[in-house]
Amino acid sequence: MELKDKVVVVTGAASGIGLGLAARFVAEGATVVASDIAVEAGTEQAERIGARFVPADVGTEAEVKALVECVLGREGRIDLFCSNAGFAPHMDPMSDQSLWDAIVNVNFNSQLWAARHVLPHMLERGQGYLLNTASAAGLLTELGNPGYAATKHACVGLAEWLAFAYADRGIRVSVLCPEGVRTPILDDAPYLLHNAITVEELADTVVEALHDERFMIATHSSTLRQFQQKAADYEGYIEQLMVMRKEVVD
Repeated sequence: MELKDKVVVVTGAASGIGLGLAARFVAEGATVVASDIAVEAGTEQAERIGARFVPADVGTEAEVKALVECVLGREGRIDLFCSNAGFAPHMDPMSDQSLWDAIVNVNFNSQLWAARHVLPHMLERGQGYLLNTASAAGLLTELGNPGYAATKHACVGLAEWLAFAYADRGIRVSVLCPEGVRTPILDDAPYLLHNAITVEELADTVVEALHDERFMIATHSSTLRQFQQKAADYEGYIEQLMVMRKEVVD
């Protein structure tokens, strides 16, 4: 996909990866609609980079639907929808169910709801692109947060299904699986800092992958290497995780 003159929606765009992607897409010549639950920061950043801001809490289906309808009503079409918003609270299996519901809604259901409400428009046009942000944790795991690991695995699974199910109807899908990226979320995962990249470096990788219409967008070669090792020796992989968790979490 060439981004010039495309209409692009980016959720979670007030900071971090979402803001970096939105800024880069604007620089590539796209008309960008940035969205976030953080209205003040989102409005300020969107104005700074030359995007339009639409507030939305993507943890509720009604607001995802309203975001899609708002863009279709004003910009007239959506060429690329980037489901990027994410949530990584401190949690474990004993955490309150409301916290589990929240992480499932923001990290996974938001991507399902985006597909549900934007796909009819894209299918009618016979073209469209979905970019869903997962994480290296969606291929491997996250040592300290089962909710994050589980929801990001689900994101990869959904993106994979969408990619093959709609390919012959003009829909392209990519899943973004970054390892360490220098954003505030790394405050809770300092073990990823040793090889973390900047948001600008991530954006370079994403633009290149979108141009080639690649499904899997990994930012670190180590992610796919470890993914292959996991598949080849799952028992050994679990044992390795036990050691790593004691070193960096316990």
